[in-house]
Amino acid sequence: MNSKPVLTADDVKKILAAAEAHAQSNKWAVSIAVADDGGHLLGMLRLDGAAPISAQIAPAKAQTAAVGRRESKVYEDSINNGRNAFLSAPMTGMLEGGVPIIAQGVVVGAVGVSGVQAADDAATAKAGIAALGL
Repeated sequence: MNSKPVLTADDVKKILAAAEAHAQSNKWAVSIAVADDGGHLLGMLRLDGAAPISAQIAPAKAQTAAVGRRESKVYEDSINNGRNAFLSAPMTGMLEGGVPIIAQGVVVGAVGVSGVQAADDAATAKAGIAALGL
């Protein structure tokens, strides 16, 4: 039987702390969500001042990146480039800011961030993932 790496509770805490530190250093009020490889929420943090809607968008971005096994920006770009059929896909977070977590060549989860400009959301997610040293 094959085995694969998985995110632990400690991993989730590290990701959230690093993403929070990145956001705070830039004075960004965001929500940060970490999901497992099936898109299920493992942890979330809504920073002071973050819009309430960001607490719904961040987990959706994480889910999309996890189950799609690619950054959520790929779906946003496809839609913006005319592939409107993606709007019927069973994902709700098809906006930039969801980033998969890849360990030993497999997607083990994802981070979704919402609250600032899309590229800054993605940068915050990547800062969280960097805390794992992957």
